[in-house]
Amino acid sequence: MTVTDLVIGADGLARCGWGASTPDYATYHDREWGRPLRGDDALFERLTLEAFQSGLSWLTILRKREAFRAAFDRFHLETVAGYDESDVRRLLDDAGIVRNRSKIEAAVNNARAALDLPDGLSALLWSFAGPARPAGPRFLADVPAHTPESTALAKALKQRGFRFVGPTTAYALMQATGMVDDHLVGCHARSFRTAEQAVMG
Repeated sequence: MTVTDLVIGADGLARCGWGASTPDYATYHDREWGRPLRGDDALFERLTLEAFQSGLSWLTILRKREAFRAAFDRFHLETVAGYDESDVRRLLDDAGIVRNRSKIEAAVNNARAALDLPDGLSALLWSFAGPARPAGPRFLADVPAHTPESTALAKALKQRGFRFVGPTTAYALMQATGMVDDHLVGCHARSFRTAEQAVMG
């Protein structure tokens, strides 16, 4: 990698080093990571996958994503909130996903907690985003594992009954869904959120 931790791909595009490490990561980096995402079901999916990633490689979760979507009814909040013990057993028998009872039960619990939010999950999560930062990180080492905002978000979620939502998981969610833009300076995928804000005024 160069001194800025950017990698120039065969297509001539500069990417964050991690985003150029495998074809799966390249697609995810270019098309999703850091792009603003809204919608309760969509954000519930990402929150759930980030929780399942805890202690594992994100690449493992990324490669199982379609299996997760099938197993969890496309992460439709009302459907997952209605899961019972038979659904938990079904998920524990599903070799396509990560079979961890605590995380599966947390996903069901979190769906129910999300439905109890008066303004919805998307509104709560985005309320912690703050203004877009004009300057981005130049080195991978400059990207934090958590921030005061992610710590506050994790606390707010826990107070509302969510589980598996520590500050690091909360910050990974914020990065992935465009609440912060941690693409490195010079990366071709940087500033999706800034561009969106310009359009929205």
